[in-house]
Formats: sequence, structure tokens, C-alpha cells
Amino acid sequence: MSPHAVISGAARDGKPAIDLSKFAVTHNAFLPASSPPTSLSDSYYEPWELIAQHLPTLIESNRIRDAVRDLAVLSTDGLVSEEEWRRAYVILAFIANAYIWGGEKPEQVSDQTLVLHDSLDAHSVNLDAPQILPPQITAPLLRVSSHLEVPPALTYAGANLWNFSCSGSDFADLDSLTLPISFTGTESEAWFLLISVAMEAKAAGILQTMMAALDAVKTRDYHVITSALGELRGCIEGVGALLERMHEKCDPLVFYHKIRPLLAGSMNMEASGLPKGVFYDQGSGKGQWRQYRGGSNGQSSLIQFFDVVLGVEHHTHGKPGQPSYHAEVREYMPGPHRRFLVHAARMGSIRGLALAEPTTDEQRRLRDAYAAATQALSEFRNKHIRIVTRYIVLPSRQPWTGGPRTNLASSSSSRKSELGLVGTGGTELIPFLRTSRDETCEAARLNKE
Repeated sequence: MSPHAVISGAARDGKPAIDLSKFAVTHNAFLPASSPPTSLSDSYYEPWELIAQHLPTLIESNRIRDAVRDLAVLSTDGLVSEEEWRRAYVILAFIANAYIWGGEKPEQVSDQTLVLHDSLDAHSVNLDAPQILPPQITAPLLRVSSHLEVPPALTYAGANLWNFSCSGSDFADLDSLTLPISFTGTESEAWFLLISVAMEAKAAGILQTMMAALDAVKTRDYHVITSALGELRGCIEGVGALLERMHEKCDPLVFYHKIRPLLAGSMNMEASGLPKGVFYDQGSGKGQWRQYRGGSNGQSSLIQFFDVVLGVEHHTHGKPGQPSYHAEVREYMPGPHRRFLVHAARMGSIRGLALAEPTTDEQRRLRDAYAAATQALSEFRNKHIRIVTRYIVLPSRQPWTGGPRTNLASSSSSRKSELGLVGTGGTELIPFLRTSRDETCEAARLNKE
């Protein structure tokens, strides 16, 4: 994969910066180095671009599935840059979700119309059903997702990292951001997705700072580490302040009833008519049932980077012999980003230094700085819980009067208790978030018996 940008210069004290370009990390952290293209250069891809441009209208008029079936199966050979591969992925992933969840009502595939071999590689199906993703989308989506090392589904990378346009150079400036591809065309959807872009951009520089701090663990350079932890705390607080701006332009009822269903995945969606997930029809008798989580902020490499450098361990939803949810969703991140997290985790343990009984003032300062940064991350997770309460828990109790469309991704809204609400990532929402917050608080407790 071609790097976004080469990070160079001095990190601190004249030492050379750590080159993170091989991990697709740029001066904008996990965002691209420059604003993504808003169209593919080859007119061959105009059919994809036209559907993407008119996606809200096609969904609202219940014509999205017909539009997809009218497509030809296009080759990916005309994609000329890494940026265009990403653009193609964003388009196809949005169209795939619109095809699955954008119908007027869920249509079922009966046992009589669905015949699959045990290997699930050949089939005879009713292509009117949303359980079947047709070759017009499946074939190119599988190719672009393989190239980018992401699942062939709408991930956080597709909805957020690679789906924005900026009129200036500061991606953290919300007033400069616009959303190129949208399910609904609403201000609420644009604000919801672009808040995450600004949050990612707010961390520009902190990755280099903390990598230098992890490197300083080897030499016990307490000053470098303590200073970096102070910057990290400020960064987390800045990211949290952006999250708290969600209410400015995102309406909770519009988000819950109109936007959120279209972000749903195909995993744990039995109640919504996808007991086996979605069949990815590749044509010529080839295909496979697949289940993927929906895109969510849990797939943000930035938030997991905070956990890694602070040594926060998560076990939520981990079954014996299986990874935790946090470890599982790394597979939804772009390949270079998840390799970066592995690399960072192997560099050194700042928490290990903080746990040691302090004998000097500089050790005590490091301990205090570590506790403050970890508490800031815990408070960030508290803010996330409050946002979820406002945008999911409370709206789930209120009827939607904004239009006749049925909420197809209804598995969470059909639950009576807030503890049963399911996030787009497929987890029991409130218990998961509370446990993640509690695990962060636990890491901050350094005076253990």
C-alpha cells in the first residue's frame, strides 16, 4: 500500500522523529494527508458516482435496489491511486448498506427459494431479497476491500476516515468539512459523521509524541514521558470537547430513526431478517454467507491507541479462547493501522513505570501525569455514554413521526430495556460502554493492595 505521507522532522530534543508512514499514519494521524477526492477520475465509474450522488433520493423513493440491479459489473482496473481505491470502497460500501437496509419492508427468502451446498459456494436464490448482495456490488467491493485490507462492509474507515471533504487544511475545523456520500442527505447525518473526522484530526501530532514516550521507556526518561502524558491528557480532553458538540446540529430522533438503521451491519441481526447475515453473490454460481459488524467508533484506531499507550486492558465480550470485542474490531481497521497498534503495544509499558513504587520526585510526577491522562480517558468514555443515552436510549422510547418508512434494522429498537439495546457494532450497548469505562478506571488505580 502506498503511504499517505512521510512524517519527518524532529520529535523532541533534536531526536529524529519516528517514521510512521509505513503504517499509513500521516500528519493528520489516521486520516489521509490531504482531503479525499470527491469523484473518481475515469468516466467509466460514472454509474457508481451517480448512485452515490443520488443515494438519499433512491433510498427515500424505494428505488435503490432497482438502481443497483441495473448496473453492470465494473472492473477495478481503472482505479489509479490509493485515494481512488478508498473512494471506490466508500461508494460501494454505502451502496451495499443502502441495498440491504434501504427497502420499504424486509423481504424474506423462503427455504423453497434458497438452496445452498454445504460449502455455500453455489446457490439458487431469490434476488429480490435483501439477504442477497448482487454481483454488481459484491464483485468490485470484494476486490477493493482486499486491496485496502478492510472487510467488504461499511466500516468506520469507510464512513468517517475516507468520507469527507475539507475546504481548508485543518481537518479539525468542523466549519470547513463537508460529507461527500450520505444515506439521507441530512445535516444530522453529516454532523454525526464529521464530528468523528474532527476528533481524529484533533489528535494530529499526539501519535508521534506518544511513540517518542514509549521509546523513552527503555531509557527511563521520565521527563519525556511525563511531558507526553500531559499532552495526551490535553488531546483526550480536546477530542471529548468535540464529541460534546454533537447536539449542535444532529437531531436525536432523526439520527435514531432515520440514520442509524442504515449504518447497521449484518451480524446479530436475526430480528431484522438476516439470520445468516448477507449472501455475497459473486455471480457464476459463486458466493458466500458473511456476517459483519456495522461501522462504529469502536473501530477507531485513535481510541484504541489511547488504550494501548496507557496500558488499558479490555476483556468485554471476550469468551474463553476468543478475543475481546476491542481486539476483534481491529480487523475492521485498515491493515496498516492495526499493525501500527501492534507495533505500539510492543514498544514499552508506560503503565509499568507508573505502577512502580515512586522513590523520586520525577517518578511521582510521572505517576500523577499517568493517572490524570487515564482519568481523562475514563471521562471521555463517560461523555460517550451520555451521548448514547441522548441519541439512542431516549429516542428508542419515542415513536418516529417523520415519515412512513419502516425501520428495517429494528433489532435494537424492538428491545424494551435500555440494557438490551444493540449498537451498530453488534454489542449490547450500555453494558459494553460501562464496562469499557470501568476497565479504564481500573487502569488508573495504581495503589493496589
